[in-house]
Amino acid sequence: MENITDLVLPIIKKTREILLPHWGKVENVKYKDGQAHSVVTELDKKVEKFLYGELNKVFPDIVFVGEEFGGDRTARKFWLADPIDGTSHFVRGLPFCTTMLALIEDGQVIFSAIYDFINDVMYHAERGKGAYKNGLPIQVSNRSSGKIYLAWETHHDKPENKKIEDELHKFASHFELVCSGYEHAMVAEGKIEGRVCFDHWGEDYDYAPGTLLISEAGGIVTNIGKTSYNYKDYRFIAASPIVYKKLTEGSDAIFPLIIGG
Repeated sequence: MENITDLVLPIIKKTREILLPHWGKVENVKYKDGQAHSVVTELDKKVEKFLYGELNKVFPDIVFVGEEFGGDRTARKFWLADPIDGTSHFVRGLPFCTTMLALIEDGQVIFSAIYDFINDVMYHAERGKGAYKNGLPIQVSNRSSGKIYLAWETHHDKPENKKIEDELHKFASHFELVCSGYEHAMVAEGKIEGRVCFDHWGEDYDYAPGTLLISEAGGIVTNIGKTSYNYKDYRFIAASPIVYKKLTEGSDAIFPLIIGG
C-alpha cells in the first residue's frame, strides 16, 4: 500500500468541514448508557458514513469497521474508525476531541491517524516509519519519574482499582481528559509521559490508533504483565521507556511483568 499516508490523511482532514461548524452547538444529543461521556450525535454517524464512503473509493478491497455501525472484525485487513472521540467534549465546545482511524492487517495495527480537527493538527504513524505531527517527527518524553504526568483509565468506583490508583498517585501527577485519542497524542508528542488502561471503558477503536502512534514515537506499548501487545487486549501500558521501566520493574513495580507473559 504505497502512499497510504498521502491518500488517507486528506480524507480524514475533510471531516473538519463537517464537524467544526457544529462544535459546541449540537442540540440533538443521545446517551448510549446513561453515562455523561457516552454521547452520540447524528454527526458521529455522518462522519463515519463519510469516512467509509471516501475510503471505499480509494481502497475498495479493505473492509470498514466503525464505532457507530460496526463491521466485520474477522477480515484480514480492515479500517477501524472512531468518528468523534470525545463527543461529550465536542457538544460542550471543549477542544479535547478527535477523529481517529487505524488500519488493521493480520491482527496488527499498521497505520493510524488521530486528527485534532478543532486545531487542525494531524498525528499519524505507519508501522516501522515513525510518528508525525503535521508531517514533522515526534517522540515521547525523556522526563524522569519525579516530574511525570500519567494518564490512566479505569472505573474509579471499584475498591480494587482504587488501590492501584493510590499507588499511581504516589508515582505521578494524574492527567485525565476522558478522551483516549487526545491523551495518546499527548504521550506520543512527549507532553505527558504515559497512559495506562487497567479497567477499560473504551473499545478497540479508542486504543488502536494511539498505541501505534506512541510505539512509533519511541514509546513502549505492552499489555499489562506482558512484554507483547495485542490491540484486542484493553489492559495495557503505553509510556516513555523511562516511565515504562519504573512501572514494570523492581520490587515496587505497580504493574510487574509476569515471567513468560
